[in-house]
Amino acid sequence: MTQKKIGRQLVNIYLILFLTISITFAGEPQKPVNVILFIGDGMGMAQVYAAYTANHGFLNMFRCPYTGFSLTYPDSGYITDSGAGATAIACGVKTYNGAIGMNKDSLPCKTILEWAEDKGLSTGLVATSTITHATPASFIAHQKSRDDYEAIALDFLKTDIDVFIGGGSDHFMKRSDSINLLQQLKQKGYNVYLKPKSMQEVQGGKAAVFTADMHNPPVNEGRGSMLPDATEAAIRLLSKNPKGFFLMVEGSQIDWGGHSNDADYLVSEIIDLDHAIGKAFEFAEKNANTLIIITADHETGGMAVTEGNISEGTYQIKFTSINHTGIMVPVFAYGPGAENFTGVFENTALFDKIAKLLNISILCK
Repeated sequence: MTQKKIGRQLVNIYLILFLTISITFAGEPQKPVNVILFIGDGMGMAQVYAAYTANHGFLNMFRCPYTGFSLTYPDSGYITDSGAGATAIACGVKTYNGAIGMNKDSLPCKTILEWAEDKGLSTGLVATSTITHATPASFIAHQKSRDDYEAIALDFLKTDIDVFIGGGSDHFMKRSDSINLLQQLKQKGYNVYLKPKSMQEVQGGKAAVFTADMHNPPVNEGRGSMLPDATEAAIRLLSKNPKGFFLMVEGSQIDWGGHSNDADYLVSEIIDLDHAIGKAFEFAEKNANTLIIITADHETGGMAVTEGNISEGTYQIKFTSINHTGIMVPVFAYGPGAENFTGVFENTALFDKIAKLLNISILCK
């Protein structure tokens, strides 16, 4: 065999090996290093579309190429509350209304935030309500009742969460037991801040930023850009960990607009949440290993969009209830692993999907 033929055969062998390796790696599903989970409390599809209309045909969440729907019913009954809904997402179990990080038998269930901590990831929570309110609490606390705010606040000291930003400083420092949990947070190495703007000062280390004594005001009544700013600050701190991070951000007051049948209130809160989602997109576009998930714990108000004009940003709304409803809620996803969030699935599957993508082995729930 001539040297020329041998050379051609070697080239063919190398080409086949290259193509085989390329196809093998291309076929492997990508997995995220960072996960940013947004929860619009009470945010159904009608609420989202009203916000899209009011914002003249644009929402950052619509940039997500993958969409699905989540079923929200609790362990018993048809309509969930935020405690059971958030616990299902945080722990992957259906439970009773009012539960915070507890299963249906009132036993603590380990949350995705706690699993992420065990894996060495940095973790964070952001909310426009008190940080001890049902949704953020379900990711870090374990209490039989969502109303046990002081006990929920005490649970923050039992974790290694890296950053949390929201209202509710009174639950930490003006307590019935006279214990000042802010001092204990400082002793655990947290930088503690009591003003919304102070989050811009946080450059490193663990941080507890309290933006209000109790709940923050609505976005159109003085809260301003607190939620987007807090999201940006939390990402800045958490992304210092090369192992990755898990962050949950809640647009808490969408729900309150639904309960009061105030369309303008809830629409402004969704647009504000969408601005925070925009901050996550800015980070994800520079850090391709970041998965963004946007969903809700339930729908509130039985809302319908009956008329509107996208170019003018106007809409007409009707409500059928002042309470939660049982309809499916949307799920939007962007980034590595986003293709796993399509179709119709149980709210508990959000936990399962995130855990699998983060290579977390769940021994029991």
